[in-house]
Amino acid sequence: MRAFVAIELSEETRSLLARVQDHLKHSGADVKWVEENNIHLTLKFLGEIDEKKLRRIKDILEETGKSSKPFEISLKDIGAFPDIDFPKVIWAGLDKGAEESAEIAKRIDRELSGIGFKPETRPFTAHLTIGRVRSSKNKMALKEKLTTCDLKLTAYSLQLIASIALFQSTLTQKGPVYTRLYETKLG
Repeated sequence: MRAFVAIELSEETRSLLARVQDHLKHSGADVKWVEENNIHLTLKFLGEIDEKKLRRIKDILEETGKSSKPFEISLKDIGAFPDIDFPKVIWAGLDKGAEESAEIAKRIDRELSGIGFKPETRPFTAHLTIGRVRSSKNKMALKEKLTTCDLKLTAYSLQLIASIALFQSTLTQKGPVYTRLYETKLG
């Protein structure tokens, strides 16, 4: 099964990000928008895993959860990877909680590399993917919308993070379907 480790977002946070998407959609850019219910903070993409590794992954997540305290997150800004002039991925960044998320992601990456998962080569950047650019259609209009997105993200996006979860990702013609396989509490 295809799997990843992530932090789930509250309905309020996802709704705020859906409003950001609505603002950006007015650019007319060719973007595949992430479904509102699928927006999450990925800590580690695992790829294909088998049942044998599943128990070990759960144990690592359990230990990571016990050694991590609950924390708050808030959204900070909207941007694009690799950059705003050549956007491929549109994201919302974290303000509060970015360091805590990065620390948990590093710990998970380190522990999972001990059971055969490839360690990350790039530093972890706490972000929520909200869209993937498919072509350069209306790229300048998208850039303008990205730079003028002022939806008071920080003021309305505070959320307590008290758990991390393992998800299965099933790819369908209508897009990915995420199923929570396991959740562990922090603290």
